[in-house]
Amino acid sequence: MTVEERIKTSIRDVHDFPKKGIVFKDITPILMDNDLTLELVRSMAEKVKIWNPDKVVGIESRGFLFGMMLANELSIPFVPIRKKGKLPYDTVSIDYELEYGTASIEMHADAISAEERILIHDDLLATGGTADAAAQLIKGENAEVAGFCFVINLSFLNGIELLNKYSLNNISLATY
Repeated sequence: MTVEERIKTSIRDVHDFPKKGIVFKDITPILMDNDLTLELVRSMAEKVKIWNPDKVVGIESRGFLFGMMLANELSIPFVPIRKKGKLPYDTVSIDYELEYGTASIEMHADAISAEERILIHDDLLATGGTADAAAQLIKGENAEVAGFCFVINLSFLNGIELLNKYSLNNISLATY
């Protein structure tokens, strides 16, 4: 069975979460399968290492789950991007729109240096709004977006089109 088939077998659909009309792709069952988790991280690392990232940025909160492991597999630092007000030091932040509302994210002001190549990771790509906001934060620090890495891509929402302006490097392990 391929990694994509194993992921799709593990994913749980949760209807009307976080609001009515949305079918949420729940990745938490993957976390119950240590072999699949390791295979998923190794597969991502193999695909993105050619982009030569200097750091992995993981987007709160599910982007932390595999983002930190991906950074470790690549032997590079991990940078958390969190919801506004959650980081304890000086931050840079951005407001953005989601498919079901608005939000703000931020990262530590000293987390990324100019000209670094940053890999953006999250568990799921939908409309691309959160990853776009993360890319704007990175570009605001004069760093380069090396690429985007997702466990799941909801391709029918065309989120990747929004992200192509930052980098054409993108991978998803499972596409719906």
